[in-house]
Amino acid sequence: MRRDSRLSSVLHLLLHMAEHDGPMTSEMLAKAMTTNSVVVRRIMAGLRDRGYVRSEKGHGGGWTLACDLATLTLRDVYEALGEPSLLAIGNRTEAPGCLVEQAVNAALGPAFDGAEAFLLERFGAVTLAELSADFHERLAGRKQSCNPEMVHAE
Repeated sequence: MRRDSRLSSVLHLLLHMAEHDGPMTSEMLAKAMTTNSVVVRRIMAGLRDRGYVRSEKGHGGGWTLACDLATLTLRDVYEALGEPSLLAIGNRTEAPGCLVEQAVNAALGPAFDGAEAFLLERFGAVTLAELSADFHERLAGRKQSCNPEMVHAE
């Protein structure tokens, strides 16, 4: 099963934007993510609608941050993406009248709900400023400059 990596991708893009002085085009961001600029525009739309980023068209335009990273949480970004499914597994619902299916779902449902609630609580407790600080700590250890268009090293 393919995993939905949009949250990770958007966080990645936002941190690149925070490091860049001035607007970043969809093409620049796409290059940093090894994807297509159409994909970048599509996933950034929800962030723009929430006021987290701005986009300017034309020469010298592109995407810029419109908020303070210290106030933007992982949960905010997750919600801006339309709250994609957090878990790749779920309850079977093909035979709702089946007593076995009901028993299995009664056992699994609270566990899934608890796992999702834990993730959402954690997402709400982590700001992008904290991610940025972690990045800078890692960068200082590498003695490598930050270039959003660089090829990502392992």
